[in-house]
Amino acid sequence: KFIEQTLKKAPLVKIVAMLGSIGCPYSCEFCIDSTVPYQPLDFDVLKDDLRFLLTKFRRPHVGWHDPNFGIRFDQFLDAIEDAIPPDSIDFIAEASLGVLTEDRMRRLRDNGFKGLMPGIESWYANGKKSKTGGSTGAEKVALLSEHVNMLLRYVPYVQTNFVVGLDVDEGPEPFELTKRFLDNVPAAFPAYCLLTAFGEAAPLNLEYQRAGRILPFPFHFLNNHHAMNVKPKHYTWREFYDHLISVSQYSFSWRATLKRTRAIKATVPRYYTAVRARSSESGRLRWFSEVRRQLDSNIGLRRYFEGETTELPEFFLNRVRKDLGPLWDWLPEGALYHDCQAYLNEAKKVG
Repeated sequence: KFIEQTLKKAPLVKIVAMLGSIGCPYSCEFCIDSTVPYQPLDFDVLKDDLRFLLTKFRRPHVGWHDPNFGIRFDQFLDAIEDAIPPDSIDFIAEASLGVLTEDRMRRLRDNGFKGLMPGIESWYANGKKSKTGGSTGAEKVALLSEHVNMLLRYVPYVQTNFVVGLDVDEGPEPFELTKRFLDNVPAAFPAYCLLTAFGEAAPLNLEYQRAGRILPFPFHFLNNHHAMNVKPKHYTWREFYDHLISVSQYSFSWRATLKRTRAIKATVPRYYTAVRARSSESGRLRWFSEVRRQLDSNIGLRRYFEGETTELPEFFLNRVRKDLGPLWDWLPEGALYHDCQAYLNEAKKVG
């Protein structure tokens, strides 16, 4: 009954969220799921849920919210095939490239998978998830370009996820390699997440705090897009935003959007990517550009980014006020401030 009430608010596309597993078998230090052991949920419950959905919708849309869908690939696909007729539900899933072999892609296609969101994260790390081994840089770009183009032969929509701001990145090359990847795989939709440290959620956060690199951005901005609360290791803030803006412009310009829509064959994904590029992604680009301008002109904001003050700049304060609207008056005193060194301070007490 709770899901039904939520779906009634969706005007056009109604996507039901499902969870088939928790945790992750990989150990990416920046990820909040890296410390949670991988565990599939009950397959009988999963099958019952899928059968139930077919009684509610003519053709349901399901988004798997597993950190990594299909780690136990055959068990999951066996459960889906046992529960529902082939290609009777449209599925979207976030899965690691290493799981997505061509024989498995055929099986996913036959069972209604229409969208995949694999993580590339970095051109210099996380090769285990993509099974690229020790390949880095241009070599990894070539390998994953071929791999993602293969995925697109079986599903109409692929979103490739990148984490920007990782310590392995240095200079313009990581961003230029991403541009090269987009040239090689024009139908892929890139999603850029700013490196974010959430409290004690990932082991690396303690190292960031020891190095004095965590900024006290309020949770309001920690959505992987509006603020990066980890000072870059190899970039000044101006340099970092210059590169971020450059790759975003390259990815979501009118030219890139037209090229992407021409490369996508299916109507709905083509329409979705065009709308998303010219709405939410263009909005993020405008935000990045405004933050970059503020870094030049706003001394208080610059001091905040450099960790010289914990006083939230008026620029960000005004954004919270605008986003909350009438709820601003109900925001508790002190809600926009927290101890960004809490993890480290607690570790010292334990030590």
